[in-house]
Amino acid sequence: MKRIGIIVTDPASYPPQDTDNDTAPLCAALRERGADARALVWHDASVDWASFDLLVIRSPWDYVDHAAEFAAVLDRIEATGVPLRNDAAVIRWNMDKHYLAELADRGIGVVPTHYCDSSGEVDAALAALAETGAGRAVVKPTVSAGSSRTGLFGVTDPAARELADGILAAGGTVMVQPEIPELSEGREKALYLVDGQLTHAIAKGALLAPGGGFIGGVYQEHPVPVDASESEEAFAVSVLTAVAEATGRVPLYGRIDLVESAEFGMVLLEAELFEPDFHLDVVPEVVGPFAEAILDCAGYVAGRSTV
Repeated sequence: MKRIGIIVTDPASYPPQDTDNDTAPLCAALRERGADARALVWHDASVDWASFDLLVIRSPWDYVDHAAEFAAVLDRIEATGVPLRNDAAVIRWNMDKHYLAELADRGIGVVPTHYCDSSGEVDAALAALAETGAGRAVVKPTVSAGSSRTGLFGVTDPAARELADGILAAGGTVMVQPEIPELSEGREKALYLVDGQLTHAIAKGALLAPGGGFIGGVYQEHPVPVDASESEEAFAVSVLTAVAEATGRVPLYGRIDLVESAEFGMVLLEAELFEPDFHLDVVPEVVGPFAEAILDCAGYVAGRSTV
């Protein structure tokens, strides 16, 4: 029996409006198919990573507040030689949103972004957006999860600079982007792929409130299964192809956040490659295929070990 660890974070750290609905059904499906599967908290020092046959990182959502510790855990896992999916090289690359610039260089459409390492660069970026006629800007750090420290502001709103200064003071890099009206209207789609195949698509609704903060005061997605067009699916596949070219690794799974923009065309918002919520509670039919793809990585065929 293969031992498979599903890497998560402490359940107590999840806010009540944004709980982990993926881990329990995924572990249950793996057990039903003959594996010894269990959830492992990434920062639990008692975990013996070397005792597992396969590790699958799924929801270490608080890594952003402990980036150095998380990176050290990746190093320790890698040193054991136990396969990790997605691969540690993919995770390290995906932790910092500078990856969007690399994907843009590889031909993927992205939201135009200013990367700022000083207050002067932030001021210049906001001024440049104002000159283009943009009324609002999104300000966020390159390392974040769950839209933390992210805000939508008027380009002359002092709160935009205040948020940026806080990011810089913490040693981060600031991203300044024009508002995408279609995104603010809730037209973003998240396309999910496992083994390179589209499993489902989700619409989450708009999240950011103008002037800073979240709509409704808290980060809360409202996932609704939706259809993905052929062009959206092709775009998502092209993103994962570009990721594989950039990292030298083929991701087992990924969530590709995109929106069709009148101004910029179809653009990538984020490629989530190690902590995307799959919303398995609203698409239970995806649990089985996801589990089987994981079992294939662990050397199983049709639920039976091949060794």
